[in-house]
Amino acid sequence: MLSRFRRIAGAFSVVRWTALAFVLLLVVLSVLAPIVVPTDPLAQDVANRLLSPGTPGHVLGTDEYGRDVLARILHGARVELLIALGASAVAAVIGSLLGLVGGYFGGVAEFLTMRLVGDVLLAFPPVILALLIVTIYGPGEWTLIAVMGILFAPGFARIVYGQTLSVKRLEYVDAAKAFGARTATALFRVVLPNVTAPIIVQFSLVMASAILLESGLSYLGLGVVAPAPSWGGMVASGQRYMGNDPSTILVPSIVVVLTILSFGLLADALRDLLDPRARKGNHA
Repeated sequence: MLSRFRRIAGAFSVVRWTALAFVLLLVVLSVLAPIVVPTDPLAQDVANRLLSPGTPGHVLGTDEYGRDVLARILHGARVELLIALGASAVAAVIGSLLGLVGGYFGGVAEFLTMRLVGDVLLAFPPVILALLIVTIYGPGEWTLIAVMGILFAPGFARIVYGQTLSVKRLEYVDAAKAFGARTATALFRVVLPNVTAPIIVQFSLVMASAILLESGLSYLGLGVVAPAPSWGGMVASGQRYMGNDPSTILVPSIVVVLTILSFGLLADALRDLLDPRARKGNHA
C-alpha cells in the first residue's frame, strides 16, 4: 500500500494535481449545472445583453442575446465531455480490436487492419475528413461521436498493435495456448489485459484531441447545433463582439485551453504512473 502511494506521488506533481482537480471540478459542475446555475442557458434577455463579468446575477456576464455565460459554459461542458467521452470510447474499442487482430495474427490480418484501414485513415488530415463527413451527414452530437471515433481509432490501433507484438511472444501466452485456450480467450483474457496501460494513456490524450476538434467544428458551425451551448460556438459568436466586450470570446477560449491542457497533463501523469520506466524527469 505504501509503495502504491509513493508511485502516485511520484507520478503527480503539483501542476498535475491541479489539472486533475480542474477536470474533476469541471465534471462535477457540468453534472450539477442546473443546480449550480439555475438560469436557463437558452433564455434570452436582450435588455441585459453583453453584461461584463462580475455583474450581480451573472458571474461571467451575458452574451449578445443576454444569455448567461456561466450557464452556457457549464451546460456546454456537459455536451463537450459527453461527445469527447463517446468518441474516445468508440475509438478505443475499434482501434484496440484492430490492433489486437493485426498484431496477434499478422500476415493478411495485419495488412487489412493496420495497412488498409489504419494507414488510409491516417493519410487524411483529421480536420479535413471530419469537415467532409459532417458536411455530408449534417452536424449533431451522434455524428460527431461517430466521426471522431473513427478518426482517432488508428492511434489506438497502432499502440495496441505494437504492444501485442511484444506480449504475444511471452511465456504466459504460450502457456495459455498449451492449456487449450481458444483464440478469443487468448486475445481478450490474456493479451488485452496486459496492454491496457497505454490504452488508458491514449484515452486521456484522445479526450483532449476530441474536445479540440469538436470545438473547432462548432466554431465553424458544423458541430453542436445552435442554439445549444457549445464552447466553439461561444467563441465564434463572441468573436463578433470582442471589440465591445472581450470577455465573450476570452472566457470560452480560456476554458477550452485549460481543459485540453489538463487532459494532456493527466495523460503524462498516467503514463508515469502506469509505466514507471517512462519517468525520466519529465514532470510538469
